[in-house]
Amino acid sequence: MSAITIDTSKVIDLQGFSANPSGISLNRRGRLARTVVVLSLAIVLGSVVSAKAGAGTEAAATKAYSFITVTVAPGETVWSLASRVAAGGDVRSLVSEIITVNSLASVDLTAGQKLRIPLS
Repeated sequence: MSAITIDTSKVIDLQGFSANPSGISLNRRGRLARTVVVLSLAIVLGSVVSAKAGAGTEAAATKAYSFITVTVAPGETVWSLASRVAAGGDVRSLVSEIITVNSLASVDLTAGQKLRIPLS
C-alpha cells in the first residue's frame, strides 16, 4: 500500500476571496457581496437625486397675481384693507391671500407697515 500525503499549508481561506498568482479575484460569494453593495449604493444615490429633483411631489398651481403695495395707517386691519380692495368679492379669501403673500405670523398690523395686496 502506498501512503498519500496532502500538503495543507497552502490552503488560504479569505471568506469570499480566492488567491491566485496575478492578484486577488473574487469567488462567487465575493461577487455576490460586491453586487449587493453596488446596487445598494445605486438605490440610495437614485433616491437622493429624485428627492432633490422633487420627484413624487405635487406642485400646487399658483396664480399669477398683480400686487399693489399699501402702507398701513393707524387702526387699519387686514379685514379693512381686504374689504376696501375686494369691491364686493369674497373678503375672507382675500384676507387669507394677504396673510399668505406677506408671510404674516398673525393678523396684527403696525402703522407704517407695507403690505402687498393681490388684485384679482
